[in-house]
Amino acid sequence: MRTDPRFDGLAPVCCATCGASVLVAKFSAAHTSVQWSLPAMRSCWEFAALVAGGEPTALSPGCGKLRASIEEAVRSGRLAVAPP
Repeated sequence: MRTDPRFDGLAPVCCATCGASVLVAKFSAAHTSVQWSLPAMRSCWEFAALVAGGEPTALSPGCGKLRASIEEAVRSGRLAVAPP
């Protein structure tokens, strides 16, 4: 079975706050790609607050708690910074 090349270079990262698991590629200090799944969006507290307030999640810059978990994954060596 062939793997989907769109997911090459992505690594799973779990949010230390809510446990949401997303796929992440870190290309530089400023460039991060996050692929959210529906279950991850449903478990994220920040996205839940947006939905409860009637805000569209597509316009959100992301979750601050998850961003901190991604930064910790880079610091600890669990997520590599690799330019495309």
